[in-house]
Amino acid sequence: GALLVYDITRRETFNHLTTWLEDARQHSNSNMVIMLIGNKSDLDSRREVRREEGEAFAREHGLVFMETSAKTAANVEEAFINTAKEIYEKIQEGVFDINNEV
Repeated sequence: GALLVYDITRRETFNHLTTWLEDARQHSNSNMVIMLIGNKSDLDSRREVRREEGEAFAREHGLVFMETSAKTAANVEEAFINTAKEIYEKIQEGVFDINNEV
């Protein structure tokens, strides 16, 4: 799995997501679970990227979406747990053969 993180207070980080996502998918299993994280949710007053924009990007690209705050730890643990759950579900569905994954 992978976490693709942008800063909600810096539009340019959101604008780079397509390139970062292409790079991640090019160098990994096509079924890899990728969670899109909008970080710095504690700085909502300085927000440059609306939550709805992150949600729409995630939907469009088949990603899981959350907003977090590394400063306050809001949703940080949940992001890792949700990513692990998504990976586990794919293993259970037979999408990943854990005996052959690198």
